[in-house]
Amino acid sequence: QVQLVESGGGLVQPGGSLRLSCAASGSIFSISAMGWYRQAPGKQRELAAVIISGGSTNYADSVKGRFTISRDYVKNTVYLQMNSLKPEDTAVYYCNVKGSFGVVAGTVWGQGTQVTVSS
Repeated sequence: QVQLVESGGGLVQPGGSLRLSCAASGSIFSISAMGWYRQAPGKQRELAAVIISGGSTNYADSVKGRFTISRDYVKNTVYLQMNSLKPEDTAVYYCNVKGSFGVVAGTVWGQGTQVTVSS
């Protein structure tokens, strides 16, 4: 089994910053990608940012220039630094890890962490 532990969500004023963390542990053979998705009330879950093996990154247009995703390969941890936050960034943020776990390739989701941007 693989466990994802997320932290770092909370309430922040517009223009503020937050840093999300997601640590993966358990039967991890290899990780091909780690990312963050988000789901606002009444909307579909969408990709915010992803970092793939080798370090390439991809961002949603709405967060480019404001969010930075990074990964600690030793700790199997992914971070999302969120700056210049806007009310429309309010959502539940989910960590997503793709890789080989034990002998099975698959995807694991975190439990989600709430980010609220409001004055």
